Amino acid sequence: MPIEVASASALYSDHVNPQWVKLLDVLGMNVRYTRCSGTDLFPEDGNCVLDFLSGYCVHNVGHNHPSVVAALKEELDRSGPAMLQSHVPDSAGELAARLCKLAGGRLSKVFFASSGSEGVESAIKFARAHTGRTGLLYTEGAFHGLTCGALSLMGNPFWREGFGPMLPGAEQIPFENAQSLEAKLSTRQFAAFIVEPVQAEGGIRIPQREYLQTAQQLCKKYGTLFVLDEVQTGMFRTGTFLAAHHYDLDPDIVVLAKALSGGLIPIGAVLMPDEVYKSVYSSLKRAIVHTSTYSENGLAMRAGLATLEVLETECLGRRATLMGNELRRRLRETLSGYEMVKDIRGIGLLSGIEFQAPSKLTLRVPFEAFQRIHSGLFGQMVVMRLFRGERILTQICGNNFMVLKAAPPLIVEESQIEQFVGAMGRVVELIHSSSTFWSDALALARRALNI
Repeated sequence: MPIEVASASALYSDHVNPQWVKLLDVLGMNVRYTRCSGTDLFPEDGNCVLDFLSGYCVHNVGHNHPSVVAALKEELDRSGPAMLQSHVPDSAGELAARLCKLAGGRLSKVFFASSGSEGVESAIKFARAHTGRTGLLYTEGAFHGLTCGALSLMGNPFWREGFGPMLPGAEQIPFENAQSLEAKLSTRQFAAFIVEPVQAEGGIRIPQREYLQTAQQLCKKYGTLFVLDEVQTGMFRTGTFLAAHHYDLDPDIVVLAKALSGGLIPIGAVLMPDEVYKSVYSSLKRAIVHTSTYSENGLAMRAGLATLEVLETECLGRRATLMGNELRRRLRETLSGYEMVKDIRGIGLLSGIEFQAPSKLTLRVPFEAFQRIHSGLFGQMVVMRLFRGERILTQICGNNFMVLKAAPPLIVEESQIEQFVGAMGRVVELIHSSSTFWSDALALARRALNI
């Protein structure tokens, strides 16, 4: 029997996360969706919401793609072996072969996990086993997941505070700084350098080609594994199957997740060469030394195969490149001249609109008031305005609250790009010309403080 939205929120608040309910209520974003299809989200009020977030790059093929849904139904209907734990699952071998072929290079083996975080945890174990070292290097601004090992590879105190000591030997270096990297690697203490080829939560930061190529060379020189976290950037999000392909990289380990199953089943995949894989599975008695309960389950594998088929047959990588370029062109054309718009950047359909502090006194005073209340208040107000006034869902970056992320499903239409750009133009104009934006934000802050 359907539960009223108020009752559903109350149950969630009582038994899951009351603070999340409070936050959505404050932002006016606590709506109940009855159906999601492609790029469209349908709340109970019937007014369509355009998805420009994709569940943080989960829905590359769009919500509930018919081909992926059909594959899952077929798998369920055949009542096959889903999780016997004592057989060789055919679909896992097939999916692994497809992933390795698309990734290319030396990547020939796959360990399947249930999430990006679990994939990063696995990469840590494989790197330590292969090198005999324990040290781990990561970059400022990185986001690798919220389990304890993955969290150890993130320097932002917002995510780490209150969770005790992180993994020993994990050290942060500046992003896109080869000198700092070599200084650490030369100690020969580090098992892995783990880096995102494009920092998504760091603010859609795209490094120079030379930096990643140099990083790869330095890792090889000093015996450290070069590990790419492609959880958000993989699966054609940036136009190529891996963002690594833009830079002609040959990584030692690649972590995939999110979009791999069409957003319908939890899944992760860790790709690596034979020699790294054999460092863990080195003998018969170690055949199960690293495993996971839901690894290789039938539904996840079938969803992965169906998703790859959609991505390739619908040429969504090429579409991501074309539509991403068009999105950024239109945004620059529309938003140029506004003093609070600092930069518009991206690759494929992963874009960021970066805002900056204003110099104009009438804007600077309320902006600084926002910053004193919370560094993310301004960005969250932009998100709220887009959602409530324009019916568009997006979000600010997790490690840079001044960058709005624009990452629609790769099936996005040109008319929807035009819709998003028009909405951004109206919101940015409101920021610069009306006191309503600022007064509403201060009212929101007061409501939040009173909760």
